[in-house]
Amino acid sequence: MRIALKFTLLLIIGIALPAQANERLREANFTPQVQLEQSQLVLKNQDVLTYLWADVYAAAFYAAPSISPDQAFNDKLSQRLELYYFRNIKREDVIKAAWVTLERQNDSQTLARLRPQIDALHRHFADIRSGDRYALNYQPGSGLSLERNGQALFHSDDAQLAKAYLGIWLAPKGLSDKLRDNLLASRE
Repeated sequence: MRIALKFTLLLIIGIALPAQANERLREANFTPQVQLEQSQLVLKNQDVLTYLWADVYAAAFYAAPSISPDQAFNDKLSQRLELYYFRNIKREDVIKAAWVTLERQNDSQTLARLRPQIDALHRHFADIRSGDRYALNYQPGSGLSLERNGQALFHSDDAQLAKAYLGIWLAPKGLSDKLRDNLLASRE
């Protein structure tokens, strides 16, 4: 009897989690396409980051229509990573998580060179409130920009900074392998 109950609970949880993720993605309401300077980007993939059974944010990855998400990231092509938050998060916690991940992914020389720009980018962070929307945009020749709730906050021409910072979500050993794999998957 206990085994049947456990199996039933696991089955219910297995059905409920994808349904909840779909509901969260509807809440995030990512647009199907965005204009980034002269580039028209389309929504390639979206997913929900869940930590300890709590949905933290929904993430969406945009790239040119004819380019795979993986190719856009790896070849430093036009791209947008957009995050829609479901929870309040303190600014200091976001910065700490970013540094832990950056240190795991990059060597000390790279981080020493990028530190002033990363610190400048972090100065534009604020405490996150449920419903906030952050976006990182990269455009070859123009560089990396940070938006919060549609307002441009930061810009850098450094392509290495863009690769490292977008890598927090999109490179190996990032915040979540599952999120990364789902955002960069080819769906064609």
